[in-house]
Amino acid sequence: MKIAQVTLKNLTTDLDQLPQLNEIKPHLILVFGYTAHFADAQLQASLATHFPDVQRVGCTTAGEISPAGVVNQSTVVTALHFDAVTFNVAAAELTSMEKSFDAGANLARQLLAPDLKAVLLLGQGVNINGSDLIAGMVSELGDRMPITGGLAGDDGAFTKTYTLSNAGISTSQVVAVGFKGERLMFSHGSFGGWKPFGPTRKVTRCVGNILYELDGEPALAVYKRYLGEYAKDLPGAGLLFPFEMLSDARESLGQIRTILGIDEAEGSLILAGVINPEGYLRLMHAHTNDLVDGAEVAAKASMEGMTEIAGQGLGLLVSCVGRKLVMGGRVDEEVEAVQEILGEQTVLCGFYSNGEICPGYQLDACSLHNQTMTITYLAEKQ
Repeated sequence: MKIAQVTLKNLTTDLDQLPQLNEIKPHLILVFGYTAHFADAQLQASLATHFPDVQRVGCTTAGEISPAGVVNQSTVVTALHFDAVTFNVAAAELTSMEKSFDAGANLARQLLAPDLKAVLLLGQGVNINGSDLIAGMVSELGDRMPITGGLAGDDGAFTKTYTLSNAGISTSQVVAVGFKGERLMFSHGSFGGWKPFGPTRKVTRCVGNILYELDGEPALAVYKRYLGEYAKDLPGAGLLFPFEMLSDARESLGQIRTILGIDEAEGSLILAGVINPEGYLRLMHAHTNDLVDGAEVAAKASMEGMTEIAGQGLGLLVSCVGRKLVMGGRVDEEVEAVQEILGEQTVLCGFYSNGEICPGYQLDACSLHNQTMTITYLAEKQ
């Protein structure tokens, strides 16, 4: 496996860097970048011109990740050459949030094959139910298939995100890559580092990923009361105070839910994924050191059993935009911690997201996560 990478700061001046990626004769191009770049026709046209026979997959971000750390308002283009691994790319339209399950099932049917080993999944970051998208894929592929990836970002605006495939750049497509081959090494890790605070609150009314009531009160009113002065900055401030999901027995489910939007008229909160209608929720917060420690846990989990690697490896990092806001100027620290554990032979790429997709920590089934550092490690055996 060979990897090459360039970072585009300015499309007008930097697109001439793209041809150098052809030196490794790439099979797959991963593109994670700034929403303004994806909205510019130059990017898609240049990728198609320079890589006409190469599969191109990507999405917009709330910050881009490379070996140099975290950058903003740029586009990181990573080229992959495989010696033995093969793959297929699928894309499906997602016309409304209610169709998320159907879109996931559509993607899965396109990828389904006896020798399918793992899937990388990228979805738009707004007007989507990430939990249902994953459930649709699992309904076709089974709950033992490793599925990782994330939901696109738009710098925390939650208004418009883009995905990329060879079909073009779109605000309404979900995209997946299905990997095959006996020499494929595909592993993952996901962990948060957030700490709960305050009392648990009973979910008394919700529909899918929309939370209407907690303890019989409008959910938005309860949430604003806890946020205090931060409430004026909603929905963006919701990234700093996500919910921990608890079972009906008040036990942690190992999942966090971020607020993606609010509805003042309904008094409701729109969360990134489905909510347990019989369960409880509890607010969470974090400090930078806790989040860096969580990134280290995820990195160590992704490297368990990784031996006999031939050539370079890819570390695909998907971290939540909420973590970036909490860490501020220290956000590079979680990327540096991951790089140290994955090693110098691992090339990093990835993005800050509106949701992370991965089997949970010490869990088998894939699910949607918020506020985690999720790592996919991709390499080939000798």
